[in-house]
Amino acid sequence: MNASETPRRPQSVLFACTLNSVRSPMAEAIARHFFGKEIFFASAGVRQGKPDPFVTSVMDEIGIDLQKHRPHTFEDLEDSSYDLIVSLSPEAHHRALEFIRTDAVDVVYWPTLDPTAIEGSRETMLDAYRGVRDGLGKRIRELLAVRPMGSV
Repeated sequence: MNASETPRRPQSVLFACTLNSVRSPMAEAIARHFFGKEIFFASAGVRQGKPDPFVTSVMDEIGIDLQKHRPHTFEDLEDSSYDLIVSLSPEAHHRALEFIRTDAVDVVYWPTLDPTAIEGSRETMLDAYRGVRDGLGKRIRELLAVRPMGSV
């Protein structure tokens, strides 16, 4: 890419994780919160999980309602045309690469802690979910930010 070209912002992004109950729905909701309808966002899991009440709690803290989210899989997606797939777990990364086998789609892997693996008090567990939420928010803003020419 030469200096006069700017990176093209994807118009459709799929976030993928193992069960579509924690990481990928958080990422989808955060991205939609920041970018509205400028970009189409979706999420999916390798397998179908169950809604996670900790996700609902930590997303409510930042004003995003995820109570209606129902986990679904790659097979449940209405569309398979994405400019970018962001995988958040090793299993989802392998599935994403399989999913795009015949398509020209960028796939990036963001290794992301599964907060369901954290044990301890309710507050310790919520802190793990908050860490995932905040980390995803930062990465999403960095990935999709539009910067004026000459800015860093």
